[in-house]
Amino acid sequence: MSRHAHFRQKLQDCALMHAMSAHNPLSAKLAAEAGFDAIWGSGFELSASYAVPDANILSAGQHLDMMRAIAAAVDVPVIADIDTGFGNAINVAYAVPQYEAAGVSAVVMEDKTFPKDTSLRADGRQELVRTQEFQGKIEAACAARRDADFCVIARTEALIAGLGQAEALARASAYEAAGADAILIHSKQTTPDEVLAFIAAWRGRVPLVLVPTAYPQLREADIQALGKVGLVIYGNHAIRAAVGAMRDVFARIRQDGGIHAVDAGLPTVRDIIALQGDAGMRELERKFLR
Repeated sequence: MSRHAHFRQKLQDCALMHAMSAHNPLSAKLAAEAGFDAIWGSGFELSASYAVPDANILSAGQHLDMMRAIAAAVDVPVIADIDTGFGNAINVAYAVPQYEAAGVSAVVMEDKTFPKDTSLRADGRQELVRTQEFQGKIEAACAARRDADFCVIARTEALIAGLGQAEALARASAYEAAGADAILIHSKQTTPDEVLAFIAAWRGRVPLVLVPTAYPQLREADIQALGKVGLVIYGNHAIRAAVGAMRDVFARIRQDGGIHAVDAGLPTVRDIIALQGDAGMRELERKFLR
């Protein structure tokens, strides 16, 4: 079974999958090594790795190139965060086949205006496009895919924008009608109550997707018990872990005036070389170098 088919089957069965964010192939390999079902090709993390805001500052080409590199580095499915689809439905129709060709198994597209502002930014600009306009983008994405198992996930930011449950449910239903394979419902409330209310009211046939960044107390066992969620995404934990670790090590080196106190606690150079694929390179050398 292909990666695409495996992802679609598990998503539709609501056998809860968990995806870890990644901003480069190394973080993706570490996530796969840890046992995550899929990789979230995070626009937020990629932007952060370039030290620019998550506001469509980076080009579509930069994001696509990174998704291609990540998909080549891991065997698990890759879910690409394509923000608003890089423009209107025409842009989406051109973008989706490129992501599919890059080895991505699914794209997630949100219903905000372009350029977007990151969802969890305090006092961020959270403006949504018309429902009918976003339906056209979903339809364009579905029509553009070449593999029927490639998934198009629609993300509504109605709760992020403060538009309430009725608007969120109406948009989600409209997006399902347009052909979305799943609905990502997002919230920036610090408790899961808002999202749980949405899930309880959801009568659609397609599964839901959660990103519990703002409400970490909601555990996978609790999500699985809801029976309507097919995927949970840990949306920014790779970059946060990397930043925290680097800050700590860098500060200790400056404080100690050298690496003598930190070196023993770090992964070895041998560990890093292994992650770079040294075993595969050695095998190629044995086979082909004469």
